Amino acid sequence: MMKKLFKCTICGYVAEGDEAPEICPKCNQGKEKFVELSSEDAEKIYASDRTNSIHAEIILLAEKIAELSKEGIEIKLDPMCVAAFEKAKNEAWVIKQRCKAELAGHMSKGKW
Repeated sequence: MMKKLFKCTICGYVAEGDEAPEICPKCNQGKEKFVELSSEDAEKIYASDRTNSIHAEIILLAEKIAELSKEGIEIKLDPMCVAAFEKAKNEAWVIKQRCKAELAGHMSKGKW
């Protein structure tokens, strides 16, 4: 069974529990600034929780690929090797931006 979700109307923080927190952990507003989400809206958040985490992890991995690629470019072993690292760095940027755009889409639909 899903727990109740409460959304801060000031900052958008979503809290889970039997009732809203006394103080918002993000913006420090009081309990009265929270509204309980409908079961439909709560389901969206629960359903998207894992995919949002996957996107966040892919973003971190893409950043690591870009860092490693930059290191490889700086070594300058040979033109083909540098070109491969440049391509990987550019592809990592695309992957990172695609995941960020997907997360933004989720947020605009209340799935965060």
